[in-house]
Amino acid sequence: MRAVPYYSQSHLLQSLRHINNTSSLSLFPNFRPSSLRIPRLSSFSNTRADTHTKTKIETGNGNNSLPAADPQQKLLQVVLVSPQIPGNAGCIARTCAASAVALHLVGPLGFKVDDNKLKRAGLDYWPYVVVRIHGSWAEFQNYFKQQEGDKRLLAFTKRGTAIHSDFSYRKGDYLIFGSETCGLPPDVLLDCKSETFGGGTIRIPMVETYVRCLNLSVSVGIAVYEASRQLNYEQLQVPSTNSGCRQKRRKAFP
Repeated sequence: MRAVPYYSQSHLLQSLRHINNTSSLSLFPNFRPSSLRIPRLSSFSNTRADTHTKTKIETGNGNNSLPAADPQQKLLQVVLVSPQIPGNAGCIARTCAASAVALHLVGPLGFKVDDNKLKRAGLDYWPYVVVRIHGSWAEFQNYFKQQEGDKRLLAFTKRGTAIHSDFSYRKGDYLIFGSETCGLPPDVLLDCKSETFGGGTIRIPMVETYVRCLNLSVSVGIAVYEASRQLNYEQLQVPSTNSGCRQKRRKAFP
């Protein structure tokens, strides 16, 4: 078996400079070699994402027709525990903006919160999402215990006991999802089963013969809109001042 040749960065740069030579491009008289740019080759690093980086994402107060403390914004909330893929988190943020649902990111995260892929997946909808970042599950628990009113922790897991469409959702439910690789940690599942405010575990049915699991952002979308349907989309029933598809951008959180 022939070995695959290894090309170093210097070899690649030499090849590109050779292509940039006019004598080697005589077969293409209309090609202008001066327009050819030699790309900068960056070295790969195996550094771990810093989950404590200050977010540069513009986040807002949700629907600007509602005051910031309006309980209507707390009808449903999505909690992502240790999400690993920034694109998924960005897509989920966009879903939360469309459904007027708050979003919680619980660390450790598998990406920086100023990751370009995260911002790109959420497009320019970040100012329309209520986002809270918690360093750990314990930190989120402290936040959760301080919240007043009706509330429940609902864990979405592959081995959940109730089917998502058969479950009865209530106002104040927190829909909790785990990471793309490991799912929800055992302590989180235990809290959702046995805590005072634990509501149990829920699963989305699927054919496991061919597919191991659903994409995280797809699962969140299914759960959010089923819960919203049962609540008669109450969080969406707000007056609209614009007939266009894009409302005026609001001032973001500092």
